[in-house]
This record gives sequence, C-alpha cells and structure tokens, in this order.
Amino acid sequence: MNEYDPYDIDFADPGGKSALRAATKDNPRDCPCPTCGAKDVLTRKDVSLGYQCDQCADRAEAGGW
Repeated sequence: MNEYDPYDIDFADPGGKSALRAATKDNPRDCPCPTCGAKDVLTRKDVSLGYQCDQCADRAEAGGW
C-alpha cells in the first residue's frame, strides 16, 4: 500500500497555477473535463481528485460561472 506524500506530487506545470497532474505512461491525459466536456484534458489522477480543466477552473475562480 502506498502512503500519500504531499511533497511527492508530479504537477503538469510545477510552480505554476495549475493543480493538474503530469501525464505519464501510467497516468495518461485521456479523460474529458466534467464541466465543459473538452476531450483528453485530464489524467485519471485528476479525475479521481475531482478536478476540472484549467480553463474551467480559471473561470470558476474568477466568478465566471
């Protein structure tokens, strides 16, 4: 069993504002955004964390929804 390590996170844009995880062979960016339906914008880890694509997240944070 793997323990969660908050310091061992592979972000797609380290140091940036995106919380999306990096795409890898085992975690491909092959899932749609649950908000806008854009194809292949999320990884399976992003989906398991309940994330949406960066564009939708930016709109939500700016009060655009």
